[in-house]
Amino acid sequence: MIDLVLAACIALGFVLGILSGLTPGLHLNNFAAMLLALSPQLLAQGLTPFQMASIILAASITQTFFDAIPAIFLGAPDSETALTVLPGQRLMLEGRGMEAVRLSALGSAGSIVVALFLMVPVSWAVSGYYDYLMKYVGVLLLAISLMMIKSESGPWIEGQGSLVHWKYKSIAALLFLTSGLLGVFAFGHEDMLTSPLGLEPQVLLPLLSGIFGASSLLLSLSTDTEIPEQEESAIKMPAGALARAIFSGSLGGSVVAWIPGVSPSVASIATRLGAPASAEEFLVSIAGVNTTNALFSLVALYVIEKPRSGAAAAIQELMTLDQTALAQMILIVIIVGAASYIATIGTARAAARAFSALNYRMLCTGVLAFLAAMTFAFTGLFGLFIFFLSTVVGLIAPMAGIHKTHAMGVLMVPLIMHYI
Repeated sequence: MIDLVLAACIALGFVLGILSGLTPGLHLNNFAAMLLALSPQLLAQGLTPFQMASIILAASITQTFFDAIPAIFLGAPDSETALTVLPGQRLMLEGRGMEAVRLSALGSAGSIVVALFLMVPVSWAVSGYYDYLMKYVGVLLLAISLMMIKSESGPWIEGQGSLVHWKYKSIAALLFLTSGLLGVFAFGHEDMLTSPLGLEPQVLLPLLSGIFGASSLLLSLSTDTEIPEQEESAIKMPAGALARAIFSGSLGGSVVAWIPGVSPSVASIATRLGAPASAEEFLVSIAGVNTTNALFSLVALYVIEKPRSGAAAAIQELMTLDQTALAQMILIVIIVGAASYIATIGTARAAARAFSALNYRMLCTGVLAFLAAMTFAFTGLFGLFIFFLSTVVGLIAPMAGIHKTHAMGVLMVPLIMHYI
C-alpha cells in the first residue's frame, strides 16, 4: 500500500529542491535547518523521522539537477556548480543553452544509475582504508593541484616559442596561490560576516559569486555579446565519450563524498585531469559528481556514521540510518532523479525562451546587481569586500588566457593547509 504521507513529503522535498536549485544563494542547508527547527512540532503532528528525512533527501537530489540552470543562463554559481559556469555559458552564448542543461541533467541521471553499481565496491574499499585515506588527504589534494597546474599550456598562437607554455604554467600557479590566499583570508575571518537580515552567513557565497560569476559578467559587459536564440539542438556527443563522462563523474562523486570539507568542484578538477575534455564532457562529468556526491553522502552516513553534507547531517539529527531505511532512501533517490530529469528539461525550455528575449547587457547588469545585493543580504559589508576581491581574482584567468579552474585554489589551498 502506498504511504500517501510519505509521497507528499517526497513531493514537498522535490519542490524545495527546485526552489533552492533555481535561486542563487538559497542553499538546501537553509531548508534543512528550518525543518530541524520545526521538527518537534512536525513530529507532534504525526510525521515520522523517516518522512521528515525523506523531504531533505528529495530536496538534496532535486537541487543537483536544477542548480545547473542559473549557473548556465545567469553565471550564478555555488560550491557545487562553480565550474559549470565555464563550459555552460560558453555553450549558452553559442545558442546551445538548452543542450547544456540537457547534458547536465543527463549527467546527473546517468550518475545515479552508475552509482548503484559502484555503491557496494566503493563502500567496501573506502571503509576498509578510511583512516589511511584521511591521513593523506592533504597530499592527495596537493598532487591534484600540481597536476592541474602542469596541464596548463595556454592558448595556441602561431609563432610562439617552444617554452612559452612555462609562462602560462607560472601564471596558473600564481592564480592558484592568489585565490588560495584569498580563501585562507576569507575562511579565517568568517566570523566577521554578518547578515543585516539575520540570515545564516555563507562565506562561499561572496567567494564563488565573485570569482566565477561577477568576473565573467564584467567581461561580457565589456564586449558586444548578445544572447542568441536558444535552439533545441540535439546532443552530438559520441556514446563512448558520454559514457566516459558519466562514469568519471560518478566515480569522482562517490569518492569525494567520504572526505570532509572537499567540495564536488574539487572532484570535478580531479576527473578533468585524465585527458583534455570538451565542454560537453565537462558538463556531464560535473553534474555526475554533484548528484553522486549527494547520494554517497547518504551511504557514507550509513557506513562510517559520519555526515559529509548538510543534508546528511540533518538526516542524522532526525534518525538512525539502518539497512532498511537506506534501501528505502535509495529507492526515493531513483524516483526523484527520474522526476527531476524530466522537470529540468521542461524548466530549461522556459528559461531559454525567457533569456533569449532579453538584452544581454541589461541582463548582466541586473545579475551583477543581484549578486551584490544577495552577498550583502547574507554576509554584510565585509562580504561585499570579499566579493570585490574575488571578482578581481576571477579576472586574472581570462585576461591571461589560462583556464579559470586554477582559481579553485580558493577552496583547495585552505583544505591542503588544514590536512597537511
